[in-house]
Amino acid sequence: MSIDKLTAKTKDVGGIPVARLLPQPQRRTVGAWCFLDHAGPAVFEEESKGLQVGLHPHTNLQTFTWMLEGEVWHQDSLGNRQLIRPKQVNLMTAGTGHQYGISHTEQTPEGIKALHAVQLWIALPMNQEIKPNFEHYPELPMWSEGGIDYVLTTGSYQGHTAPTTQFSPLVGVDMQFTQAQSFHIDEVEGFEYGILVIAGEVEVNGVAYRADELAVLADCKNAQGKLELWASEGTHIMLLGGEPLPHPTLIWWNFVADSQEALEQAVADWNNGHARFGDINLDGTALKRLVAPEIQGKLS
Repeated sequence: MSIDKLTAKTKDVGGIPVARLLPQPQRRTVGAWCFLDHAGPAVFEEESKGLQVGLHPHTNLQTFTWMLEGEVWHQDSLGNRQLIRPKQVNLMTAGTGHQYGISHTEQTPEGIKALHAVQLWIALPMNQEIKPNFEHYPELPMWSEGGIDYVLTTGSYQGHTAPTTQFSPLVGVDMQFTQAQSFHIDEVEGFEYGILVIAGEVEVNGVAYRADELAVLADCKNAQGKLELWASEGTHIMLLGGEPLPHPTLIWWNFVADSQEALEQAVADWNNGHARFGDINLDGTALKRLVAPEIQGKLS
């Protein structure tokens, strides 16, 4: 087994602390999970409009929003407008290949003064033709056992299965500890795992992980010795796992692809208003259509 410790790169985005755990130079993905932001917790100033993300595109990925506090309006080029609340998931699929894409905006409603969420991307398998789609999941499997409160956001875990659509094998579990204790994870052959500490403290084989740190576990079934896990009382984590995709996963701005050429095409298509990304009427809003930055040099 290999165990990596990743510390977030945190920056302020419109008054919201955003801690980015993936991608990083030493670790790009965990399974097909290719992007991981922990946003908040944040309390907006009285005059603040909160989260206001202008129209932007995606390719070859799913955006996966796990809401912990506050509310956010999602609106996309397929015509969907959906409010997401705590303990709900929004899953937007951009589709695969040069012919598909999607664009969307995100806004906190007027009067909402707090925000806390985990924002993830899932790289799509490029050997499948996948069409753009949007799904909202207001109810997910929840249970308590052995001092841990669970919410299953995707995949199967401890005999429970979430309804969330998948195109490659994944799992995502929100876990909150009501007491200090050792614990274990249900391991699946071929999966990589990430343990995101949202609050509190976790120990992995005696090494401490605190808020906005990620433990990445690979080659779990080839482990020499045992995996020992412990969490303090009040700890809140998100367990992510999945099977790696059989092709490269490259990211530029809001795009994912398996080659730089595909990313360059996506940049050109978006900036030139290609129909693959659709559109949203922004009249009457303060939102803008964002511009994709040009790729400089060779991506790795």
